[in-house]
Amino acid sequence: MTALSPIIVGLDLDSAEEAVRMARDLAPHVGGFKVGLGLLHGPGPATVGALAELGLPVFADAKLHDIPTQVEAAARRLGRWGARWVTAHVAGGAAMLTATVSGLADGSGGAAGVLGVTVLTSLDAGALAAIGIASTPGRLVSRMARVAARTGCEGVVCSPQEIGVVADVAPDLLKVIPGIRPDPGRTDDQARVATPRQAMARGADWLVIGRPITRAPDPAAAAAAIAADLAEFRGAAVQP
Repeated sequence: MTALSPIIVGLDLDSAEEAVRMARDLAPHVGGFKVGLGLLHGPGPATVGALAELGLPVFADAKLHDIPTQVEAAARRLGRWGARWVTAHVAGGAAMLTATVSGLADGSGGAAGVLGVTVLTSLDAGALAAIGIASTPGRLVSRMARVAARTGCEGVVCSPQEIGVVADVAPDLLKVIPGIRPDPGRTDDQARVATPRQAMARGADWLVIGRPITRAPDPAAAAAAIAADLAEFRGAAVQP
């Protein structure tokens, strides 16, 4: 983690123009931006390039999951658009992840890294059981983190509850954490959440925060408040 704010804002908005406009307002308070499926499948990957011009890292949350040749091609193109990170589902298997890493490295000139998506924060043990996965989220994330590490991923996306699991089995992986809610009483469609301070205390490297910022009455003020709180927390954490 750098001296940048650890906040990556999930710009899950209706248009690329709206996303870029909001990103300009938020840039002084955050460390990067996430482009999700809504924008990637609407305005398209050019949105990544437009945001990258603002000078902060852009996380293309493409959640790639297909045969290796397809994800390799997609990752290569996203790398050419300037994505700093691209996500791929670890459930796609080791060969697919290896292809994603290769394609992204080629497209970005080695400047970008793959984040392996482990267990979505909208799922819990009951939801996994309903689709035939007889494992807790923690055990499944542990296995997936090992696969991500050995296939060359730079990091993983996991819920706040599995940060320690990832640190134990694959300590060199970046831990990029969605499911962040400053108000712990408001989970929206997330099942496994934490406050920003809780996630940082558990060892998160980056926090992906969307609706608590983008749907706030004043998004820049909301981002600034979270950033200030985290700066205070991080400063206290390094005191002797």
